[in-house]
Amino acid sequence: MIDNTIAGLKVGDNHPVRLMGVINLSRESFYKGSVVSADSVLDAAQKMVDEGAELIDVGARSTWPLAETISRQEERSRLIPAITALSDIDVPVSVDTMYSDIAEEALSAGAELINDVSGFTADPGMPGVVKEHGCPVILMASNSIPGDPVGMNAVMDSLDRIITQAEDRGVDPGNIIIDPAIGKWVPGKLPLYDYETIDTLSRLRFFGKPVLAAISRKSFVGDTLGKPAGERLYGSLAATAIAVRNGAHIIRTHDVAPTLDAVRVAQNTRTKIPYVASGNFEAELLDIRKCDDGVRVMRSIGTTGTGSQVMKNKTVHLNILLKNITTTEALIIKQEMLARGGDAALPREAVSHECDSVSLVIMGTQLQVERLVAKIRNQVRNLPLIADMLRELLDKKDDTVFGYSGFK
Repeated sequence: MIDNTIAGLKVGDNHPVRLMGVINLSRESFYKGSVVSADSVLDAAQKMVDEGAELIDVGARSTWPLAETISRQEERSRLIPAITALSDIDVPVSVDTMYSDIAEEALSAGAELINDVSGFTADPGMPGVVKEHGCPVILMASNSIPGDPVGMNAVMDSLDRIITQAEDRGVDPGNIIIDPAIGKWVPGKLPLYDYETIDTLSRLRFFGKPVLAAISRKSFVGDTLGKPAGERLYGSLAATAIAVRNGAHIIRTHDVAPTLDAVRVAQNTRTKIPYVASGNFEAELLDIRKCDDGVRVMRSIGTTGTGSQVMKNKTVHLNILLKNITTTEALIIKQEMLARGGDAALPREAVSHECDSVSLVIMGTQLQVERLVAKIRNQVRNLPLIADMLRELLDKKDDTVFGYSGFK
């Protein structure tokens, strides 16, 4: 169960989704309508708080790949006065920077958490600052440059490494918030990868950290709708609602009031995680849909690497509807699944051979189905063809391009 306190704010599975309003001081931003002038920072932030923001994130350097690069001194000269101006605001203020010296100065000026889109990859001094101040930190999936993992599997691998290294450097595990890097951070990141991330956001809960989703007016919305940043609000709200439905705990947004409405409705469609605690005992129902996530869960309890790999295909359970095969083939498949610890549901008429063709539901772990495929591939009748069909189903289940390439 994810239940953290971030700068005095309760964040997690059983708490309302929190909104983080964006104060953008970067004239180089992809969304010009979001840029706040230096003399209106406090008014802009207070307006967001009045509309429902419970965190404010202040950034002065655009991370848009096409933006003009500014110096570290320019970032500091924009950022620190803004942080100081917000010192009396009644919500925690986050500083959006990749550099430890700027983060240190911002924390001294009143910021309470750090948003590092490089995931500690840009400045090796950043973990030390976080450890010294004991402050919360948002770490975005990154390898060499911010946001470069492409596809949810790569995002998971990147965050796995980032979290491990941060905790090894002394960062309090309870202070880490994770960000899956939604947006076109690198040229090869097509919109389908952002849609995959939003759709499978629940996978991130296996890290046991609060999840921040930064969706507001991102390029995948624009590519889908054919609209510039200033016209992407409705598309952003749709994607945000899905992210909340799938487990986001914090939403970072330029548009607080409309986003709050979308978030509150979406959160009420999200089922609570089945969880029971009694004294020191805890029980939680896991929803594992990818075998590699099974590995992460097993590693988290101390299972060996070898053992996790051996057992990972047992963590995903499949239900496959197979239609219009002969009764004999259906009975063979049922017997083969029973022999492997799975099962198959057949109509009563199949047992007595009262019909020529039937449909059945195959039920078992991914490992059991894979072993069924290997077994029937060399058998008689249409069983080799059925084996190929089952194999194709398993491949499509994990194929990002197939799953998220859209509809024509």
